[in-house]
Formats: sequence, C-alpha cells, structure tokens
Amino acid sequence: MKMKQVLGVIGMVAAIAVGHTAMAQEKKVNVYNWADYIGETTLDDFTKATGIKTQYDVFTDLETLESKLLVGKSGYDVIVPTAEPTLRKLIQAKAVQKLDKSKIPNLKNLDPALMKLVETTDPGNEYGVIYEWGSIGIGYNVEKLKEILPNTPVDSWDVVFKPENAKKLAACGIVFLDSQTDILPTVLKSQGLDPNSDKSEDLKKAEEAMLAIRPYIKTFVPSVIDPLASGDACVAVGYSGDVFQAKARAEKAKAKHTIDYAIPKEGAQVWFDIAAIPAGANMETASAFINFVLEPKVMAGISDYVAYANAVPTSWPLMNKEITSNPVIFPPPEVMAKFFTVKQLPQKAERERTRAWTKIKTGR
Repeated sequence: MKMKQVLGVIGMVAAIAVGHTAMAQEKKVNVYNWADYIGETTLDDFTKATGIKTQYDVFTDLETLESKLLVGKSGYDVIVPTAEPTLRKLIQAKAVQKLDKSKIPNLKNLDPALMKLVETTDPGNEYGVIYEWGSIGIGYNVEKLKEILPNTPVDSWDVVFKPENAKKLAACGIVFLDSQTDILPTVLKSQGLDPNSDKSEDLKKAEEAMLAIRPYIKTFVPSVIDPLASGDACVAVGYSGDVFQAKARAEKAKAKHTIDYAIPKEGAQVWFDIAAIPAGANMETASAFINFVLEPKVMAGISDYVAYANAVPTSWPLMNKEITSNPVIFPPPEVMAKFFTVKQLPQKAERERTRAWTKIKTGR
C-alpha cells in the first residue's frame, strides 16, 4: 500500500476514534423519578440551558426504587426518594453520596424552616434537597359523594374506613394507592393508633380495619390520577398532587364530574420527596440538574404542573394562584400541626407489615 494511502487510512481511523471519544464524553444525566412528577418542558429546558442531555425513567412505588439502589450501580445520577423511610435507608446503606454544595448555588433558594423538618432524616441536609412535598388524603368525586353520602362531610377517614360507608361507595369505585409505606400508617392513624407503631397488636387492628372494607375496594393502583379523572373511581386514598392532577385532567376533558381533595381532621401523613445523588453517580451532571430545578421559575413550572407544594419560597409568587392559595396544597398551621411523618421501623415490624399488606391486597 502506498504511503499516501496508509496515511489516509490512519487519518480516517483517527477521525472515527475522535468521533467516538466525543460521543463518549457527551454530557448526560440519568434521572429516576416518580411518574407524572416533572414539568412539561423541564427536561428540554435543562438541556437547552446546560447542554446536558437527559435520560428520564420513572418508578411507581418506593419498593422498586429501594431494590434498584440497594443492589448498587443503578446507573442513575439523580433519584427522588421520600425522606422517610427511603432516604434514611439509602443513607444507612451508603447508597447515596453527600452533596457537593459548592456545585449547587441555588441551595440558597430553599426554605430553611422546611429543610429543618427533614433534618431528622438527613442531619445538616447533607444528602438531599426537598423536591416537592404533600400529603396523603382523600380524593373524591364531588357529585357522587353528595348523591351516595348526602349527610356525610368529607372531612374524616370514616368516609372510607367505616364499612357502612365503603359498602355504599363500592358501586362507584373505591381505589387505594398501592403502597404499604403510605397506606398502613394511614390506616393506623384512622384507627386512633400511632402511625409508626411497631406493635403486632396494632398492626393486627389496622389489618382488620382494611379487611373489613376490602370487599368494597375496587383495586390498588400506582397512581390515583387516571381512575379519578376518568370517573372509574369516586373515592381514592392517595397523594394530594395526584388528586389535583386528576382534577385538572377531568376539567380539560370537560368531564361531567368534579374532583376535590380532603385532608381528614384526624390528621394525615405529610411526606417530603428528596432529590438525591446515588453513590457512584456523575456528581457534575447530577449537581447541575438539582441546581437547575431549584431555580424559582423552573420550580414554579414543576409545581404548577404536578400540583404539589415546593420548598422554594421565591417560586411561589410565580405559581398559579389557584395552587398557592389552596389550603390543602399549602396547608395552614393548624392543619400542619396534625400531620405526621413515617419513620423507619425495626426489620421484624417491616416484615410483618409486608405480610399484612399482601393479605390485605389479596383479601385473604
């Protein structure tokens, strides 16, 4: 082969190698988040602003998230677990790494009072930041509830946990969030018990309360959005923001039914979803993503779309007033005082809850 040809081939090989190297070095962030939990344009806006591409995957329950992270090498750079009990477990297992706060200047935008509330899980807020927060309550079809339970205000867990009420509502559909982490503490609370009890006798009472209404429960779902929006269910126990997303979808579809949400007077679970970085993740792209969502305008867009409260006060004036003025999304102090958070339980109690949940779902 002539020298010119040899040089030409070498040049082509070098060019291909450089091309592959450039592709390998292309910046990318892999995000693992809840379904229906990001603004409509957030990911595209992030890429436009930073040049970093996104791979966005979703999960529908905390158990799936835990199983992927606790095995190690999940491949994700940003995850959004609930503070309790999931983030605590991940911190203890060293499955998440401390934030490099120098790479996230927008930490200054976070509400110190709200961040203080999650310090029981993450002292010093070393491992994550609040993404969104909300409650577990009752989503319902206003017209159906007035028709079926005309003299029963939707202000108590009795609406769903009293068998006589559940029996009447069965025809129009009762659904529960498919999450033992969220529902079992709620059932305990509804029975006047400690939602974080690790006593077998308390769990038995909660199990019996659910089994008493199990014949009237249509199904357990990863999200209550679709059943409520479509009219397939008239009552749902689930996340506040999911209920409001269902309300928005029903209105957009010009449905004949109206969706609303209630925080029961007995008290309800408040939860905080945390943006965190797994061990072994790309700290640079992960930090850039977290910093981006903490921009007031960006966070306002996310909260407007998902209908949850956030921890960036400077975003609140930029949000839809229907959301910021809604007392079940941004609850007043007297409601906040009755909220509870879930805590990590001893392994024995966790196993008992898993068995109870399986029994409840199967109805036997």
